[in-house]
Amino acid sequence: MQRVEAELARLIDEVDYDEVTRLFNKLSGGKRLRAKLILKIAKDVENAPLLAAIVELIHAASLLHDDVIDDAATRRGVASVNATDGSKTAVMLGDILYSKAFTELVEFDKEVAQTIAASVTALSKGEMMDVKMAEEFNSDEAAYLDMLYLKTATLIEAAAKAAALLAGKDAVSHALYGRNLGLSFQIIDDILDITADEATLGKPAMNDFVEGKCTLPYIYLYESLDTDEKERLKAAHGKKVDSTENAWIKSKMDEHKTIERSFGLAKKLSNEAQNAMREDAELIGILETMIQRSY
Repeated sequence: MQRVEAELARLIDEVDYDEVTRLFNKLSGGKRLRAKLILKIAKDVENAPLLAAIVELIHAASLLHDDVIDDAATRRGVASVNATDGSKTAVMLGDILYSKAFTELVEFDKEVAQTIAASVTALSKGEMMDVKMAEEFNSDEAAYLDMLYLKTATLIEAAAKAAALLAGKDAVSHALYGRNLGLSFQIIDDILDITADEATLGKPAMNDFVEGKCTLPYIYLYESLDTDEKERLKAAHGKKVDSTENAWIKSKMDEHKTIERSFGLAKKLSNEAQNAMREDAELIGILETMIQRSY
């Protein structure tokens, strides 16, 4: 990962603008999941760290734009750029990171570059779908999972596939692994939004529902409720509600085991990814670490 961080520093330095360097250095690096995948899959390829840095720039840019769209005050427990320096600056920084990433990406083999580039279009489409879906209560599981794939899983899928192409490995099985890793990772995050406390999350618990997002536990809950209860749940959607209403939602989730059902789907996807990578202990280890996060 040191080589990836060095490449990131070099790419930002090449932008040749102190304000960009200052703002980028304020960003929390996060788990660097996409970079780690690329390094593990293409560990012996010389330019794998550069590809990993490019993907991390793309991911950082998408988060900057995401925070503006959501009017988020924090990101990974620290103040977001839009909160400290304004939404215009956050959008422009995201644009710079995207464009710098694409400038470097064109130096790679055409199929590798197209794989990453197509995923950026997909994740942008997924972001738009997410905003549109939040306008009203969504109870369509298939529509939600399609959005989740585009917004979250597609860049992880592309990172795994592109790394496999670089290393001359099976791109199809690695793409399946990345897709299912991304989906199951986000489903676990959706669960933690409900079950974890504010100190752990870095934001209020059940914040997704306040923002209008109907994640799987809410979709499964809606399916299980009677008519009056359905209306009560929909009335709480997209707004801050009191502790009594939050407690009711949680109690109904416990009653109908919607958290367990959501986790079951995450586990199913994880198992499919493990089967695709059954001979790669390191990649299986990433899946196991992800799926074992406490909920």
